[in-house]
Amino acid sequence: MQLRTRLCAGGARPMYVCVCHGVTDRAIAQAAQEGACSLGELAQSLRVATCCGKCAELAQSLLKAADQATPEAPAWLAGVT
Repeated sequence: MQLRTRLCAGGARPMYVCVCHGVTDRAIAQAAQEGACSLGELAQSLRVATCCGKCAELAQSLLKAADQATPEAPAWLAGVT
């Protein structure tokens, strides 16, 4: 599934994750960039996994992958403003 996730996230066409609400992998990646960090937050903002629920596992995997792909600031920058 990791290979499929990488190919779809960076590919030319979006992959539909939640067919019930028309949510794509790109929408989930965007939500992660905007601070979503749980399936519950995705459900609130995008309505993912709020109908049939079959997309929940993939949506959570994509959210986790997006979180791991986001570079963290070095610790020494934590107090710099």
